[in-house]
Amino acid sequence: MRNGGPPWTLTVPTGGDTLRQERLTRDLHDTLGRADDLVVGFHDVDGPTAAGRKGTGVGEVALWAATAAAARPASQILITLIKEWCAKERHRKVVVTVGDDSIEITGRPDAAQERMVREFQDRVADGDGPEPDDGAT
Repeated sequence: MRNGGPPWTLTVPTGGDTLRQERLTRDLHDTLGRADDLVVGFHDVDGPTAAGRKGTGVGEVALWAATAAAARPASQILITLIKEWCAKERHRKVVVTVGDDSIEITGRPDAAQERMVREFQDRVADGDGPEPDDGAT
């Protein structure tokens, strides 16, 4: 997420209800878009339905998020905003994916979920930072 690192993909699972997913994803987009130093956009998951046609096919609607701030503080801000958004309504969840790593965030996480989120943030921050110089002595 930092210095051109991979953007975060945010998906709101709704059990196959496409209209509800689109409504909730747009609401999450609006909420995250109000945060300073956070850039959020719609992720084109499926691409155009056919050559010469506009729009996408029926499928998952997802967001991407990126920031220029340091990885750990930026991820904490993003995770906090997602938790607050999820807490507004029962059963709201957001799946956050960075590269091959993902985590599901809810509005009322228990201690085990909080630990998993911290571990996810550590893994993402470790993978997002500068590469170690193995040739240095």
